Amino acid sequence: MNTPLLQISNLSKQYGKQCALSDVSLEIPHGSIFGLLGPNGAGKTTLIRILNQIIFPDGGEVRLDGEPLSPAHISHIGYMPEERGLYKNMTVSEQLLYLGQLKGLSRQRAEEQLDFWLNRLEIAHWKGKKLQELSKGMAQKVQFVATVLHRPKLLIFDEVFSGLDPINAEIIKDQVLYLREQGATILFSTHRMESVESLCDHIALLNRSKLLLSGELKTIKRQFQEDTYEVGIIPNEGVSFEEFKSRYQTTAAQFPTIHNEEKWLVHLTKEQDPHQVLFYLAERGKITHFNQQIPSVSDIFIQTIQSVKSEE
Repeated sequence: MNTPLLQISNLSKQYGKQCALSDVSLEIPHGSIFGLLGPNGAGKTTLIRILNQIIFPDGGEVRLDGEPLSPAHISHIGYMPEERGLYKNMTVSEQLLYLGQLKGLSRQRAEEQLDFWLNRLEIAHWKGKKLQELSKGMAQKVQFVATVLHRPKLLIFDEVFSGLDPINAEIIKDQVLYLREQGATILFSTHRMESVESLCDHIALLNRSKLLLSGELKTIKRQFQEDTYEVGIIPNEGVSFEEFKSRYQTTAAQFPTIHNEEKWLVHLTKEQDPHQVLFYLAERGKITHFNQQIPSVSDIFIQTIQSVKSEE
C-alpha cells in the first residue's frame, strides 16, 4: 500500500463567521493522481492555499513526506492556479528561467529543463516570443511548464484544462500521466468530471467546508455500485419478453448502440443471478449489449451532494 506523501489532519479555517474548512482530514498517497472535487464554495481553494502556504489554518496540521509543512517545502511543490499569472512583457524563455531559478534551480539546470519541456510540448519555437503575443491556450502551456520545471514532489493543478481545445487538453493530459510515471504526486482540482474519470486514481469530495468522502476511486465506485445491467437484444422472430419483464424489474434505457435493438435497464435483487439472465436472453435473441452499470464520478458527486441536502 502506498504511504501518503501528504497528510492533512483535522484542518479548520474560518473567515470571520464563515467556515471555509471544518475538521478536514485526508491522505494523498505517493505517486497518485488525486482528484479534489466539490461545488463552488466547498473549500477547495482554501485547502489549496493552505497547502501552498499562502494562508494558514486556524487548526489542524499538514505533513509533507512525514514533516510538518514549512517554508522549506515551497520548492517541493508546483502550483498552477486557475487564475494564471505570467509577466506579459517577458519572453517565454526569460519567464521560465526566472521562475525556475526562483524555485531553486541553477541557471544551467533551469535551461536544461526549459529545453526539455519546450521540446516535449513541441513549442521550442516560442522561446523568443513575449507572453502578450500568445493566445490563452498557448500561455496555458507556458504556465504548465513553469509549474513542472523544477520537478517538484507535489504538483497542484487547479482547472488545468480550462481554456484548452480538445487537442491541447489531450497533450497536457499525457504530460500529467508522464509526470506520475516519473514519481510525481498530483493533486488535481477540477469541475470536469470526465477528466477525473480518465486521470484520477483517488478522489475527495468537499461540500460546505466538510469532507464527505475520500479514498481510492475504484473502492468508492464499488460502494455506490448497484446490481443494474444495461441490456441490448435483437429478439428472435415471434419472441415476447412479457414473462421476462414480470420476473425482473426492467425500465427503458437510452445507452448508445449501433443496432436497432430493444434496450433495457435490468435491476436485479441480491437473490437474482446475472448469469441466469444472460442465459435466458441468449435463448430468445441476439444479445448486442450486456454490461453492469458502473457509477460515474458525476453520478457519485450528484448522489452524495443530494443526499446531504435531503438530510438538512
